Amino acid sequence: MSAETHVLVLPDRDAAEEVAELLASRYPLPAEPRLVRDSLAGEDDAEDAQWLVVVEVPEGALDTAELDAVAADFEGWLE
Repeated sequence: MSAETHVLVLPDRDAAEEVAELLASRYPLPAEPRLVRDSLAGEDDAEDAQWLVVVEVPEGALDTAELDAVAADFEGWLE
């Protein structure tokens, strides 16, 4: 079975941490979601960064519409 990687883009670290905890508690994930800081292109200020929640699961294990809705609840989106 092949794996899928889902990336949720969030506006700040707090939102990303909340989403990662929510996903880990809601779904039986094979591994904890990873948080990644993503600097915006051309921005030097450390505050100007998005945070990514990276979730790797078996193909078809998560509903992308549901993931997008979770991200939207935290002012983010599914990439």
